[in-house]
Amino acid sequence: MRKLYTFLLQLVGWKSSMQVKIPERCVLCVAPHTSNWDFILGMLFYKSIGGKPHVLMKKEWFFFPINYFLRALGGIPVNREKKSSLSDQMARLFASERHFHLAIAPEGTRKKNINWKTGFYYIAEKAGVPVTLAYIDYAKKEIGIGKNFYPTGNLRNDIEEIKSFYKNIKGKHPNKFAIG
Repeated sequence: MRKLYTFLLQLVGWKSSMQVKIPERCVLCVAPHTSNWDFILGMLFYKSIGGKPHVLMKKEWFFFPINYFLRALGGIPVNREKKSSLSDQMARLFASERHFHLAIAPEGTRKKNINWKTGFYYIAEKAGVPVTLAYIDYAKKEIGIGKNFYPTGNLRNDIEEIKSFYKNIKGKHPNKFAIG
């Protein structure tokens, strides 16, 4: 199946890049996220390298029969109205799995957002796993893994360093992506 996904990715004119090895457990910080196509390209890429990513999705999308499809794609339903610590829940999930990759778009939206959500960082910190920086560069038609980042506990500095990784990467709609 990996060859099929690689072929499909190449068929639409994209190349992949693996600058670092992906750890067995990590939070994938995927940016820029400016289009619904990002999910499709991301899945093609991740399946082409033999990965099985998990993604957080609002629970409202998990209705019969779509719920079976979303779970097969690695979807994890999230109740955004319930006031519980998602980072704690995800840290427990990481602790229970030997191999687990959780993909999160730090902008939290496809609209321009200078103030990235920090949940991906707190999940990685609480779970004791790295943040693996994944990117989708429409200017180069390249999708890949660029760096493994280990949270230091200094949120402000760490987020700035993570954002700086993405400074030359262009989303499908570059005007919708901001690093501050």
